[in-house]
Amino acid sequence: MNAVLNMPTRAHMNVFGQTLSLDDVRKQAPAAFAESAHEDLSAKYTFIPTTKVISGLLDAGFAPVEARQARTVRTSSAHALHAVRLRRNYEQIALRDAVPEILLWNSHDGSSAYHLRMMLFRAVCTNGLVVSQGAFPSVCVAHRGNVVEEVVTGALEISGRFDLLAGQVERMEQRRMLKDEQLQFAERALAFRFPNPQTCGIEPSRLLTARRSEDLADNLYTVLNRVQEHLVSGGLHRRTATGRLTHTRRMSSIRNGVRLNSQLWDLATEVLAA
Repeated sequence: MNAVLNMPTRAHMNVFGQTLSLDDVRKQAPAAFAESAHEDLSAKYTFIPTTKVISGLLDAGFAPVEARQARTVRTSSAHALHAVRLRRNYEQIALRDAVPEILLWNSHDGSSAYHLRMMLFRAVCTNGLVVSQGAFPSVCVAHRGNVVEEVVTGALEISGRFDLLAGQVERMEQRRMLKDEQLQFAERALAFRFPNPQTCGIEPSRLLTARRSEDLADNLYTVLNRVQEHLVSGGLHRRTATGRLTHTRRMSSIRNGVRLNSQLWDLATEVLAA
């Protein structure tokens, strides 16, 4: 499982124990500390700084473990889209190699409300996977009313279903995939990121290559992780339309990363139900 948001990660040995202070969050996502909304927004926009929301989540038993913000071209970086991964301080859901988390993202330029999504963080590849919006609850809170209370309530609702997520992961781990099934999965997954097969320049079988020994298993959960890592983290050889050999890049868009991960989760869910 890898890089829903391409968040930079710390050493493997620290991934389950280290949390961030608000100063750490400021360094990684300064837009979360904006002191006002973007000047182009109307008076109807209620400015609630992300730091106030994070403080409310801290009081409710959640802790930030990673933060980042999007690069901007047209708008101010001080108000840019930013995302924070949060984890419960005392997690009772035990998975073999992953921990459930909540992804929070927001902007202060009018491009995004507060969003909360369920995700998994897997230690072996030190990155995360956002699960399907259809399969598990998601929360969207507009910039008006009691934003902090609504976000905290949403986070508690989402974390209250971590046990259901763990159950689905376990069922995926038990679902063995034959080689032809894996290839079909890779073909459909590749089309999510590269819809045009004529210009894709990547063989679907490349998505099934394991980058580490822990990813050699042939169960659905492991195949999902392998495919997702290649598609989101990049690094695959790709033949362009002109014949030039290049490498795919790491996905940099927060929204696109979330959408791709959700599509992959839906695909895995479909295989599980078949």
